[in-house]
Amino acid sequence: MKIAMLGTRGIPGGYSGFETAVEELSTRLVERGHEVVVYCRPHMVKFEGREYKGVKLVKLPTIASKHLDTFVHTGISTLHAVTRGRCDIALYFIAGNSPFCIFPRVTGIPTAINVDGLDSQRAKWSSLAKKYLRFAERLAPITANEVITDSQVVERYYKEKFGAESHYIPYGAKMDEVPGTDWLDRFGLKSRDYILFVGRLVPENCPDVLIDAFCKLKTDKKLVIVGSASYAQEYISELKHDACENVIFTGYMFGEGYRQLSQNAYIFAIPTVVGGTHPVIVEALAAGNCVVVSDHPPNLETIGDAGVSFEGSRGSVALQEKLQQLIDDPVTVDEYRVKAVNRASQKFDWEIVTDQYEELFRQMVRKK
Repeated sequence: MKIAMLGTRGIPGGYSGFETAVEELSTRLVERGHEVVVYCRPHMVKFEGREYKGVKLVKLPTIASKHLDTFVHTGISTLHAVTRGRCDIALYFIAGNSPFCIFPRVTGIPTAINVDGLDSQRAKWSSLAKKYLRFAERLAPITANEVITDSQVVERYYKEKFGAESHYIPYGAKMDEVPGTDWLDRFGLKSRDYILFVGRLVPENCPDVLIDAFCKLKTDKKLVIVGSASYAQEYISELKHDACENVIFTGYMFGEGYRQLSQNAYIFAIPTVVGGTHPVIVEALAAGNCVVVSDHPPNLETIGDAGVSFEGSRGSVALQEKLQQLIDDPVTVDEYRVKAVNRASQKFDWEIVTDQYEELFRQMVRKK
């Protein structure tokens, strides 16, 4: 099959776990003999080639702004896909792109959309943007042939709110071991001597809650904050201002550096309160971390009994209590590391995830 993937920043993944997921899926489909095209935004994808690990890259212009970037680029990509880039399957990502799904569909191209989490709940959006995203969520089951959800919580949301059936396909995880300590050395870190946060530094991921909780702990361990955000510089400045001495901000990290930090953390903590399945949580499990999350339902679904949760409604106080318990109890931390690896291998294997996408695509082509 020839499969087009639209709606993301593109690959190689260099911004978030979502782009990493597109990279993992597209390259595996190519290995299985399919032709895959990923549409990319030139200002986000610095890779200069037109092909990456067998995946064809189509770079098209956009307007690099918070509210227009995705919408404009997906529109232009859709026009290219239905005219010059005819394909057998069009796979869109993010519910906000649902209006565009109708165009390949009416031209005879079966169309699916991975709606990701519930983007309309994210604090970064204005009230007008949230209204549009709620409209786009409702539209997704209408404009696309098939809807894909990354979380059973989100799957139930679409069923109960819109009466729409969807296909639950989780994210996968891949954490090849990175030997040595060279990346740790760059930041003055020692293995198992720091708590790790990975994610965009935006309010809904609650890095401020983690920093507040950490700075009140009785510990000599450090807190490592991996990530940034393109349109949240004021918020990031506030985080750095409020941080205590043992908080280290690394900025974005991907590849070997990210994996080495993850594999050597004492605890992985992400108190996010919105969204569906967060890829970084899945990857933290695969890296053998003791994972601490808020009791946001998709988070609980992801960790199962292989991680630790705290009451998000109680904020940093509850998180501080949970972290202190784990810092004082390394035996329990080690037990959760074993559980984490087992859960990731059984539930979040990229080959199994690719199997599910491939089978869905075959069904869509047969229905055509």
